[in-house]
Amino acid sequence: MAASFDPATAAPARGRTGRPVGTVTRGTTNTNRLRRMDRWIAHTLGRALRAAERPPVAVDLGYGAAPWTAVELAGRLRTVRPDVRVVGIEIEPERVAAALPYAEPPLLTFRRGGFEVPLDGGGSAQLIRAANVLRQYEESAVAAVWERLCSRLAPDGLLVEGTCDEVGRRHVWVALGPEGPRTVTFATRLGGLGQPSDLAERLPKALIHHNVPGRPVHAFLTDFDRAWAAAAPYGAFGARQRWVAACTALAGSWPLVDARGRWRQGEVTLPWTTLAP
Repeated sequence: MAASFDPATAAPARGRTGRPVGTVTRGTTNTNRLRRMDRWIAHTLGRALRAAERPPVAVDLGYGAAPWTAVELAGRLRTVRPDVRVVGIEIEPERVAAALPYAEPPLLTFRRGGFEVPLDGGGSAQLIRAANVLRQYEESAVAAVWERLCSRLAPDGLLVEGTCDEVGRRHVWVALGPEGPRTVTFATRLGGLGQPSDLAERLPKALIHHNVPGRPVHAFLTDFDRAWAAAAPYGAFGARQRWVAACTALAGSWPLVDARGRWRQGEVTLPWTTLAP
């Protein structure tokens, strides 16, 4: 999807080399893949989008070989703020050219770029969504990428960076403000879920190598599996009720920041500091 990044060369490439920061990746994408992340974004960022004095800008960074995720993001955010402007950014010129027939200026546009996040007039973004972008990179690069992207946010903006499976059934993402990481969200299609730790394979790069005994993310998933097993009787009423019961039990020992309404969506969110390596 988006570009690779070397923290040793953290200064913006644009302006010095004339090229976006990073290299081309394979860009795999599917329709409706990011629906769970988009739904959470619309809920979490809705107030800030509505309160913005000017049309807010949302960036789909590294949308891939086809523009579906940017098109879908635009449609979903318009239900919250009709004049939101979505910018799809990709590093490969051919991908940008292929996306242009789907543009709806000024509400949906596409341009070439990378982690420097080029926007008109050097403006800032209310949202930067970077889904399935950093997973293939070294963990040592993540902090520098986060810092760079957060510097492109509006004061009340949000960076959402994470990973999902190919058809969008399982997601884990980190939400960051201009100051840095805030929360971690686990989201899944409840039908067919074996146990919550099935989400471990979709942990973002900052966490996936820390899912080992003695680390917070491993402890959380272990406790979640236990709560899920204990909630098995609720499965008679459906997987949703079982998930809610498991989250209710978890809230006794983990500082969950959401509540039943979000749990019913197959989500659970914790402070970043709780799971940080």
